[in-house]
Amino acid sequence: MNLIEKIALKALHQVDPERAHMLALTAMKMGVVPLSGLISTDRLKTKFCGMELTNPVGLAAGYDKNAQVVDALTQAGFGFVEVGAVTPRAQPGNPKPRLFRLTEDQAVINRYGFNNEGMEAAAARLTRRSRRRPVPVGLNLGANKDSEDRAADFAKVLATCGPLVDFATVNVSSPNTEKLRDLQGAEALRALLTGVLEVRDTLGKYTPIFLKIAPDLSDQELAEVAEVAMEVKIDAIIATNTTLGREGLKSASMGEAGGLSGAPLFEKSTRVLARLSQLTDGEMPLVGVGGIGSADEAYQKIRAGAHVVQLYSALAYKGLSLVEEIALGLDDLLARDGFAHVSDAVGTGREEWL
Repeated sequence: MNLIEKIALKALHQVDPERAHMLALTAMKMGVVPLSGLISTDRLKTKFCGMELTNPVGLAAGYDKNAQVVDALTQAGFGFVEVGAVTPRAQPGNPKPRLFRLTEDQAVINRYGFNNEGMEAAAARLTRRSRRRPVPVGLNLGANKDSEDRAADFAKVLATCGPLVDFATVNVSSPNTEKLRDLQGAEALRALLTGVLEVRDTLGKYTPIFLKIAPDLSDQELAEVAEVAMEVKIDAIIATNTTLGREGLKSASMGEAGGLSGAPLFEKSTRVLARLSQLTDGEMPLVGVGGIGSADEAYQKIRAGAHVVQLYSALAYKGLSLVEEIALGLDDLLARDGFAHVSDAVGTGREEWL
């Protein structure tokens, strides 16, 4: 982290977290945020679900909910970028305040509730940015809070925005929309994913479909998710979203309702990841996300079974320079352990987490 980034982060931490995030997006729109550009080495270049990645370190959904700064984010060092979540209709989300820093824990609690400007606004921005991108860009699909058929909402967003992105994620794991997580049940999930895949087949191009799951599933629930995912043949699973757990926290805001992300999520999400890798016998492509704040933690996710990883919450504490730090640090760790390519390390440490 350079001096300018340190000063900027310190200033942003003096204001309300949600306002700070909006200020960061505005600065990025204005082009005043230093960006790393493309980061790659022979060890880090990888193919994931048919997509060519410069490196396996991606941006998780939530940072750019409305696809406002896609061009900048694709130049920030990430190997792939996910925007959203986007719902069919615009919605304000939950009442403010709804974002809380837990500085002592290097964590964040949010209860945004899928606040976004809707799929038409996202599609308009993605269309303007639909020229060739340096890295793949995906969209997190969401459902409106007041929808009578939430499963259909995911398909609607894909039908509108799918032609404009490189992959799409079905997000049934946010804890901030009432009963959304009920869609992770086997029967409901099978029907939902089948509907989304049917829409995918009408897009005129193959768009990989990912499923993002919660870290709070029981072993039986996780096994059911894995079985359905393999049965319907989705392309990848993202493990995991935020947690409702609050174990071991110290910060004053630890009792706030919402999903917890950041450092305290690392162990729980990595155990879910390793278990998924075991359940699918390493055949299902996996995205490891939750609590990554260093190259070593990204490496642990990969060794637990992740083919690629995603960041978000740690950026609030360490800035965008963290992307380059993790990618190049990961390359060093792979070299240290004698791996010629990142794919060679996938799952090599899985048993440590089971």
